[in-house]
Amino acid sequence: MNHYQKVAEMYRSHPLSASLRSIRHRPYFRSVLYGCLLIASVYVLYSFVNPTYPVSTYSSFSRADPFSGDLAESYLPVDETPADVWRGRAKSVKLAFLHGYHGYERYAQPHDEIRPLSNDFIDNFNGWGVTMYDSLDTMLLMGLDNEYNRAMPFIEKTVFTLPDGEFAPFFETVIRYLGGLLSAYALRKDDLLLRRADELAEKLDHVFATPSGFPLFGVNPNGNVVGPEIGILAEIASLQMEYTALAKFTGKKRWWDRANTVIKALDKAELNKTGGMFPIRWNLTSAQPFDTHLSVGAQADSTHEYLLKQYLLTAKVDKANLIMYLRATTHIITELLFLSPKRHLLYVTDTTFSTNEHRGRPSHTFEHLSCFLPGLLALGAHTLPLDDLASLGIDLNDLGNESMFGISGEGYKLLAGYNLKSLHMWAAEGLAQTCWLSYADMPTGLGPDEMLMHTAGDDRWGKTVDGFKDGGGYLWMDAIEKWKASGARGAPPGVGDKTPVIYTETERLRGSGRARDYSIRKSGYLLRPETLESLYILWRTTGNNKWRDRGWKIFESIERHTKTPSGYASLRTVEVLPAVKDDDMPSYFFAETLKYLYLMFIDTDPIPLDKWVLNTEAHPLPVIEWSQAEKDTFHIP
Repeated sequence: MNHYQKVAEMYRSHPLSASLRSIRHRPYFRSVLYGCLLIASVYVLYSFVNPTYPVSTYSSFSRADPFSGDLAESYLPVDETPADVWRGRAKSVKLAFLHGYHGYERYAQPHDEIRPLSNDFIDNFNGWGVTMYDSLDTMLLMGLDNEYNRAMPFIEKTVFTLPDGEFAPFFETVIRYLGGLLSAYALRKDDLLLRRADELAEKLDHVFATPSGFPLFGVNPNGNVVGPEIGILAEIASLQMEYTALAKFTGKKRWWDRANTVIKALDKAELNKTGGMFPIRWNLTSAQPFDTHLSVGAQADSTHEYLLKQYLLTAKVDKANLIMYLRATTHIITELLFLSPKRHLLYVTDTTFSTNEHRGRPSHTFEHLSCFLPGLLALGAHTLPLDDLASLGIDLNDLGNESMFGISGEGYKLLAGYNLKSLHMWAAEGLAQTCWLSYADMPTGLGPDEMLMHTAGDDRWGKTVDGFKDGGGYLWMDAIEKWKASGARGAPPGVGDKTPVIYTETERLRGSGRARDYSIRKSGYLLRPETLESLYILWRTTGNNKWRDRGWKIFESIERHTKTPSGYASLRTVEVLPAVKDDDMPSYFFAETLKYLYLMFIDTDPIPLDKWVLNTEAHPLPVIEWSQAEKDTFHIP
């Protein structure tokens, strides 16, 4: 018996074969079988004629020139989700807002926030009703006039006072209350909102009683202030946008002076120990850095954000902020970005310089708060001529040669020869991918608050992207082709889609999971917006619908795991099912998280990125065009 006879005999003797033979001898089943064979044959023939290839590993690089504004459709994955489905998803987000806000109205108004498990309330931000103020512009963008109209009598009657011995945290009050009032005014032009904003600023003004003009931590509207001489970066330098808008809307120079004093102090600071980037702690008397701890996360994030956004808000007039943004992002890209050893996850971490060190020591902690950075980098790449800074009279090499930066200015030399637009966008895509994976890796589909990234030696991203130097302005896809021609495979280091890794419960309990390249330090999910913020901006700036799709997946997880009968709750951990909730629903859930989701899913863009700028609490402010009279009055160049 030869080989083919043996195969035939095995076929005849197999039980399944016998069953099939019996079917074939029945006319009805024979017809069905022949029909299936015919369909299969047609499918195979069609596949040869019209082959379908897997999605390229380069699909995240979505435009031939991603910054020209002209989409190259052949590079963009087709959005197979019908428009009416996206409209339905936007409606779902609006219903989520109504569910949570109605719970607040029923159980907590006019207090600050609702406790969504106990249906109690908490006054953690002055007791003036922060959820209302934070929600005003979201209501207007969603067309929720009934909710807006019900809030206005409370806004009108708010008394901006506090008992003796209590103090309003200046930073939080500015970004939530003042930002919410100014944004709603810009959208609705209700004079009550501007009047209340001006009154609030007057009540807070005592906080600027420092030699530097940097604000202290807190203020009681009766005139008392509180705070140490050493201030925190985010708390002393995240007011520029709000006070600039207030100056424009009211015509009052004093509010512009408050913002401009901070800008001038930052611009004159000595940064020779930190490579041109602002550290966390500052002396409020001398207006100089107090330490060398660098971060884009907690205590620092919004100040770095406002460098770019203040420049954009002033219709690209405030060049000092642009230069400070370029200094900060140069140091971030060359010194604060790292790659994990196995999955090649791109992440940003904090560093601290010690005596006689020329490079900061990284902690390799990656915070959810830092996930705003990919959106900021994408916004900068979208709005700035980073590949032609000479058109703005800026030479990046000159910035690195300034005496205040000393040896730390070496980072500028590392960027020589790069297409800076492409580099910033690569960093944005890679960081956003890691932020998304921190959600997709979890059984809840929601991301942890802090992770500790695994390391393998000096794995700074600035060392690994050297193959992308294009020497003379290659466009994005040209750089990719150069990378491919060099023999490398896939997207640039840290960039490109990666597969989620979800541990089993056994792996989690035993600590035996090793495939993620990180461990979790703080496992809670606080309804934070930063990852969604970046997904929104990346979708708006690249047109790639994968970011939009990921936003929808996150919203589904929020609905599935955080919803309560009266709102939405933070989670104690993202690692277990069923999820364990905390009795907490921050006001930024309405101001930011749901707003970014809604803006991601609607058909039109009511606040286009070239006409509006979002403050750090996602309150949109219109780009300011200064009249000559205003320039003369405010002494604006």
